[in-house]
Amino acid sequence: MSKKSLNKANLIALGAERLAELLLEVTSGNAALQRRLRLELSAAQGPGEVAQEIRKRFAALRRSTGFVSWQGRRKLVQDLNAHLTMIVENVAPDDPKTAFDLLWTLLELAPGIHERADDRQFQGDRRRVP
Repeated sequence: MSKKSLNKANLIALGAERLAELLLEVTSGNAALQRRLRLELSAAQGPGEVAQEIRKRFAALRRSTGFVSWQGRRKLVQDLNAHLTMIVENVAPDDPKTAFDLLWTLLELAPGIHERADDRQFQGDRRRVP
């Protein structure tokens, strides 16, 4: 296998410092990727820290009033899925009560997000699930 192939072994060989530099470069100007990195850093500090970061994001989503276009929906879904994964994998094993509270909060966000989302792409085609 080529030493230039993008795979886990070759990336590990670059070393932590170089990978950190590349991550900072790649995430510059990309709020979604920066949030994801912050989530990962919080998760490394423990379930309390990641729960706090998730609460901050949920509060921001609750305050948001901007329209979510059909093009932006995919990024929003990825963001919500990343937070859901963090709750299930990093909070729930050590603090199920907090995980339950976070999941409940996530469910409570649904009506507000739905009101701001554009579903015109799927009107008239009820077979497809957005």
